[in-house]
Amino acid sequence: MTRPITQIFDAAATARLIPYAALVDALKRASIEYAQQRIASPERLVVPLNEGGIMLSMPATAPDLAIHKLVNVCPANGPHGLPTIHGKVMTFDADTGETLFILDGPIVTGRRTAAISMLGVETFAAAAPREFLLIGTGTQALNHLEAIGELFPEARVWVKGSAPARAEAFCARHHDKALEVRPFTQDGAAIPESVDVVIALTTSRQPIYDEAARAERLVIGVGAFTPAMVEIGARTLAGSALFVDDEAGARHEAGDFIQAGVDWAQVGGIASVLDNPALRPQKKPVVFKSVGCAAWDLAACRVAREALSGA
Repeated sequence: MTRPITQIFDAAATARLIPYAALVDALKRASIEYAQQRIASPERLVVPLNEGGIMLSMPATAPDLAIHKLVNVCPANGPHGLPTIHGKVMTFDADTGETLFILDGPIVTGRRTAAISMLGVETFAAAAPREFLLIGTGTQALNHLEAIGELFPEARVWVKGSAPARAEAFCARHHDKALEVRPFTQDGAAIPESVDVVIALTTSRQPIYDEAARAERLVIGVGAFTPAMVEIGARTLAGSALFVDDEAGARHEAGDFIQAGVDWAQVGGIASVLDNPALRPQKKPVVFKSVGCAAWDLAACRVAREALSGA
């Protein structure tokens, strides 16, 4: 019997297969299933590479699908003009183990990470956001800008970089998008009160947002993924209800929470609120921290499978 050739999708094709709206819905389902242990997603295996790089092995299985994401993260690639992240996400039949298709790893990672932030907005924001502030000007900032453009096209987006010139350059590169994008270049100035959602997207080792917690402003931390990294300061955390995407992973990777010495018994998982919206904090500031896990990659592969089945 002749087996069909496994389809391998490049970055552009992978992006087309996993639009943000469908991805947010898939992540909502996957978050609940993961919390209920209906998706198995063990802690990622990390293996060192040269020049401070790492190889990440991230499998996940569910009754309907199995996936394995293998990506290499090489911070030293920048001076060589190479992307920091390379890799693939392989998708398998959960019954036979046969390979179904292969997606581009960086695109899956970037889009499902931004979609988890958008799920956080949908879950915790007091109202539909009118203004976002993205702190960071890298690939994840672009992913989040694209997600906001698809899901909140009427919103205004401010962008703050490590230097004003970085924010200006980022906004200039993406000015052709229908979304209103503006650089925030006033060093030391207070963030406009009109900003509803702040999303931190850096690998900083010092707090880059530490304002007093505000009930009308949702704060989302994305970039800090090791105990040594921190984006959200203790002042903001102390006055907020704290939630994470992956409770097990956050205890080892959420540097913001780890360095602030938070009481983990007071940290909730987003799945608890998705499963019971009555648990959403009312009139209280919220900080949502995401660290990611392979269950979210499985959700992306579900979206791609659905798109392919209808093609």
